[in-house]
Amino acid sequence: MTCKSTKQMVITIYARKYLRKDWSFDFDGQPFHDFLAGVITDMGRLGVDLTVVRNQDSMITINSYADLLNVVKISSPQDGHSNQCVGHIIGKSRGLDILEDINIAIRRVAFAPETVAPSSEFRKVCHNCGCGC
Repeated sequence: MTCKSTKQMVITIYARKYLRKDWSFDFDGQPFHDFLAGVITDMGRLGVDLTVVRNQDSMITINSYADLLNVVKISSPQDGHSNQCVGHIIGKSRGLDILEDINIAIRRVAFAPETVAPSSEFRKVCHNCGCGC
């Protein structure tokens, strides 16, 4: 059974510059595209329309896993969340699994947006993404 879509969310993938090989991920590869397609389908069934956009104008320099989390930003305008990085949304990652962390962040913003700290709150998870956390 499919729910009627009621919420619009945007996932933005930023350009990347990798400084270390141990903290890299192929955000342009087929596994990531397959992951996104699955999440879009699952969330659509739950009443959330996800749109994925790419921002090639802003570059994230990646020197750690926390920086890797900064590559993906999530917006849910009707909940008052605008372009927050995954690291801000989930805090510290438990398993350092980028796909799992993105999935957790998407679901948190979609179904428990009140649990995400406002952008203005200081959170020591980001380093260079410019989101303000």
